[in-house]
Amino acid sequence: MDFSKNILETIGNTPLVKLNKIVAEIDALVLAKVETFNPGNSVKDRMAVKMIEDAEADGRLKPGGTIIEGTSGNTGMGLALVAIIKGYKLICVISDKQSKEKMDILRAVGAKVVVCPTDVEPTDPRSYYSVSKRLAEETPNSWYVNQYDNLSNSLAHYEQTGPEIWKQTEGKITHFVVGVGTGGTISGVGKYLKEQNPNIKIWGIDTYGSVFKKYHETGIFDENEIYSYITEGIGEDILPKNVDFSLIDGFTKVTDKDAAVYTRKIALEEAIFVGNSAGACIKGLLQLKEHFKPDDVVVVLFHDSGSRYVGKMFNDDWMRERGFLEENVTKAEDVIKDHIDKELIVVRTEELVSHAIERMRKYKISQIPVVDINGFVGSVDETDLFRSYVADKNVAEKPIKDVMGKPFPIVKLGTPIEEVSKLFTKENDAVLIDLGNGNHHIITKYDIIGSIK
Repeated sequence: MDFSKNILETIGNTPLVKLNKIVAEIDALVLAKVETFNPGNSVKDRMAVKMIEDAEADGRLKPGGTIIEGTSGNTGMGLALVAIIKGYKLICVISDKQSKEKMDILRAVGAKVVVCPTDVEPTDPRSYYSVSKRLAEETPNSWYVNQYDNLSNSLAHYEQTGPEIWKQTEGKITHFVVGVGTGGTISGVGKYLKEQNPNIKIWGIDTYGSVFKKYHETGIFDENEIYSYITEGIGEDILPKNVDFSLIDGFTKVTDKDAAVYTRKIALEEAIFVGNSAGACIKGLLQLKEHFKPDDVVVVLFHDSGSRYVGKMFNDDWMRERGFLEENVTKAEDVIKDHIDKELIVVRTEELVSHAIERMRKYKISQIPVVDINGFVGSVDETDLFRSYVADKNVAEKPIKDVMGKPFPIVKLGTPIEEVSKLFTKENDAVLIDLGNGNHHIITKYDIIGSIK
């Protein structure tokens, strides 16, 4: 009978799949190493087993111990599988930018999950690096994995992933392209491949907000490069020991938007449901297309499964909120389509200023059209009301007509967005759109800004 003794024996030997439509403009054979076929649905399963086995061998991890790790989710999943099979407890420290799916999955496989803020320095006691170290010091019989500096990480890929790719391509691989986070995959695979053929080019995919690209090119660790970003699984604000920059031929950076958009494109155009770093890799690959020739064999590694991003990159509302959804915004009504069904909030000329202020607070709005029996006759906004209050503390009891400004301009359905934008000035913060049948809606500067791609 052909069976595995446990789930860990199914790790590795993932397929190499030819990419077609999404890389049509690349004049080379492009193959994806689809690591979602691992039982934990990511490449991290490989190094999770290696790091634990090496720690067992040298006594760092003892029977019945607690494994502690800071993770973006995938390493935690790999560690959880090994912990279940080998009888260890697991605490995963994760940053709050990671998807809810990742956190839920970790809890589902028995891990205790500790969530830390993303926007703090690595040395901040609240960072997931610092919290991981503190928990390891406080927890009896525990072992802090530290995938960033644990060289068993890159060794796993030197021993497994690199040889698999070499064998699957029959040694014809010319380029390896992969997202860089801890650096284990690019360094382990890169070392093995360059030992077989020094001419193989190793390219890393970085993200804006990360230090890798500039450090590789200049040797400068520039803290000005560090800022919060959305892309998961790649980029760092530290220099992990697993990143061997001498093995890497170059980096290219990919924006959060492009990474998210191409994550969805892979599913729609290649029927491969993979995660956020895969989207970044494909966009990076396209940015590097001038480096590839017709006879080249380019291997790009897809780290993990799209199931971990269902609430993010694969959610239209999440994409739309961040301006990542590629939609054509050409007419006035396009910029308000998400709230066009809401009632227009107005105030009447004889109502008191206090009524307008109360309405602004209740509906969290900054501008209100003023009406009388003839229609729109004026407008008020929070800036005007503030100035009026500074000049006269009793303004709240005055009628709106005493403080209102000019009425907002009115446009018709179908008005080009360029024409609407011209109506916004220092004196005018909103535009009304006539929806027909006596109904109107308001377009604010925020709506216009939100439509910019």
